[in-house]
Amino acid sequence: MATKLEISQLDFDGIKDNLKTFLSQQDEFTDYNFEGAGMNILLDVLAYNTHYLGYNANMLANEMYLDSADQRSSVVSLAKQVGYTPRSALSSKATIDVLMTNASGSTVTMERGTKFTTTVDSTNYSFVNNADVSISPIDGVYKFSNLEIYEGTYLNYKYTANTSDTDQRFIIPNDNVDTTTLTVKVQESASDSTTNTYKLSTGVTGIDSTSKVYFLQEVENGRFEVYFGDGVLGQSIKDGNIVILDYISCNLDEPNSASSFILSGTIGGFVAATITTIKSASGGDAPETIKSIKYNAPRDYSAQDRAVTAEDYKVLVKSLYANAQSVQVYGGEDAAIPDYGKVYISIKAKSGSNLTVATKVSLVASLKSFAVASITPVIIDPETTFITLTTTFKFDSNLTTKDLSTLQTNVINSIITYNTNTLENFTGMFRYSALSKNIDDSDVSILSNITKVKMYKFITPTLNSGLKYTLSFNNAFYNPHSGHNTGAGGVVSSTGFKILGDDTNEHFLDDDGAGNIRVYYLSGTTRIYTSSTYGTIDYTTGEIILTSSNITSISNIDGAASTRIRVTVLPDSNDIIPVRNQVLSIDTANSTVSGAIDEIESGSSQAGTSYTTTSSY
Repeated sequence: MATKLEISQLDFDGIKDNLKTFLSQQDEFTDYNFEGAGMNILLDVLAYNTHYLGYNANMLANEMYLDSADQRSSVVSLAKQVGYTPRSALSSKATIDVLMTNASGSTVTMERGTKFTTTVDSTNYSFVNNADVSISPIDGVYKFSNLEIYEGTYLNYKYTANTSDTDQRFIIPNDNVDTTTLTVKVQESASDSTTNTYKLSTGVTGIDSTSKVYFLQEVENGRFEVYFGDGVLGQSIKDGNIVILDYISCNLDEPNSASSFILSGTIGGFVAATITTIKSASGGDAPETIKSIKYNAPRDYSAQDRAVTAEDYKVLVKSLYANAQSVQVYGGEDAAIPDYGKVYISIKAKSGSNLTVATKVSLVASLKSFAVASITPVIIDPETTFITLTTTFKFDSNLTTKDLSTLQTNVINSIITYNTNTLENFTGMFRYSALSKNIDDSDVSILSNITKVKMYKFITPTLNSGLKYTLSFNNAFYNPHSGHNTGAGGVVSSTGFKILGDDTNEHFLDDDGAGNIRVYYLSGTTRIYTSSTYGTIDYTTGEIILTSSNITSISNIDGAASTRIRVTVLPDSNDIIPVRNQVLSIDTANSTVSGAIDEIESGSSQAGTSYTTTSSY
């Protein structure tokens, strides 16, 4: 009778047991001890070899699909099949003004690659401009305004095309190349210096045999290869052509935050320059991760170089602006005030502040080529709603040797981790129970916590101007009945400011519980109301409107000078939801964490008579 070998087991022990079972059923091996030293070693070798081959076969199968692939080379290759090129490293970029103090002549030209130096964490970095810029004096002043400079080394590499060499490749031979800075030129020959600049092609539409375009792909070791058309789709390279690659190789995110620059070298032969930083360095980043490629490649393919759905816009924006951490897109019909025919796009950058006006204009221009003709893209800044916490926890002193200060630090770190991992993006919802669990899990000794939640936003008023200001929290405020807490100021509070007509008293905001925002100053502890109708409050929609507010000065906030007024409210729910371009962030600096020993669990003799809990309100 034929004996069957069980082949479904892939783990080492299972394979070995199956081999033993198979051999024991053979007439030739009736007298063998399969646990004996010699035979056991042979079975180990067979099992190991089978396990090794099975593992490799399984891994090979995994590498054939984008979802399961683990090796970067496999993921990049699979992404290429759907027309997706992973993003390269990104140079940190800064914006500066350069004032030439001793220049002369009708024009002064700053050549591409002019070097500026800076220091971050005791390390020196070089920044360069990525294009020739010429200026003429205005009223005798030579000034390069809003000059964008890139961190890194400006490099140049040349290839001489040899069409007989079928293996010739035009690979950029440097690590951490920022391909957004790449310029590709083709010189006719060594004896003919005529050059043509080729443009990067991201598709095949509109390309013919005469199109001077190049294509880009990531190849082995994370480097990038430039290749050209075949004479049908894109102009082909001729024998003897010289391919010139100009680019910047950078140091990823290390130079981010650089804010002080000096000229290294000359500009048009002049050395004296005063440099003013308009925007500190930001945006430097490592090449796109495997996880990001897996996420973006199929979505980029589904977009098909057009923007129709919100997801299309998200993919295109991340492709056009690699510094985007989170992107929110919604139609004008879903705006707080409906605005049909527009699509609103909000971008939270990985580093740096909100997008500059120039960056927004550039993005809108790029997006229009993908958008439906009747739709106008509009880029708006994210609006941050801050959350403050007052946390009190109970712990069992018998379960820990840590002191109270250490436990409080652990709780604060848990809150910070929750904020980083869950919030600070457009889809990050604040869930009270999840945060409370994280706090309880901060240490094995923590038994429970009571956490009170408030939220706040800022108003940046124009001084000495009677303007209207709107604060949209997009979450309901606590107001169980009309007139709630009117004597103590309702659910609204604010930092101080002074108003037209009273330069003496510091004023504050509160509400009457019935839909009115009031403004008052303190006489001792008594609130003296200057106006009982300074604005309106909608407890259901979470909107505060200050009507015709003429503010003359603003008080310090948290001991520092400020241009803003902080308005704090009590939410109706401890779960807070971000809406449209809203981003939630926990302000740990203005949150408080305290703890106390749980007397019952710790076995205090007074536990049964003096135990108290913390109020939730």
